[in-house]
Amino acid sequence: MGDRDFRSMVKNAVDTIGRELEVEIDAKNIKTIHLKEVVQCLRRSYYDRIDPKEVERRGFNDLLSGLLRKLHYGSDPKEFSIDEIKLRGQADMIVDDSIVLFRPSKTVIEAPVANDLLYLNACMWIYDKTDGIIVYITGDREEIMFSLTRDKKMFEEIIRRVRVLNDLLKEQKTPILEPSNDCAECQYYQRCFTTKKNTKQVSLAEMIGLGKD
Repeated sequence: MGDRDFRSMVKNAVDTIGRELEVEIDAKNIKTIHLKEVVQCLRRSYYDRIDPKEVERRGFNDLLSGLLRKLHYGSDPKEFSIDEIKLRGQADMIVDDSIVLFRPSKTVIEAPVANDLLYLNACMWIYDKTDGIIVYITGDREEIMFSLTRDKKMFEEIIRRVRVLNDLLKEQKTPILEPSNDCAECQYYQRCFTTKKNTKQVSLAEMIGLGKD
């Protein structure tokens, strides 16, 4: 294989494609809130706009949803009005009048991820559809499907979070911490959980019990 670092080459390729597939968000336009921003931790979304740090992508499987959105398989971005705010979302695919989302999964899962359910349900309201499906695809190419009928209370929670994020962006206030399983892989982990220890400088003499007389 020579001296070439193929692992780095692949990682750089994934990062480059990932940047191209990211949801385009105008950080200064707080009157348009993207669905992606409110189904995840609001603090993460706030930092993405105020002081962004690039996310680490782990493989091509993570790019599937973005690729489908980019190719517009039956789905263009659409907005839902909430007073003076616009909630902007995009489904991965619309098939037979149903919303379809594709998500990567490390293992075969028994239940859909809560954030994915919120995203799917909101898409059904934004596109005025009543049924939706989430398809999880593992690294071994196994597919796990979950169906959902749209729910008003779930969408009301999304609307609430849209208003909260909009207010916090206007006031330049950092959202409260929302601990979850996603924290460990978040690019802002250290901002939320790493604190400086109070340290006291001690001389070598003090350490071995030879303090000043």
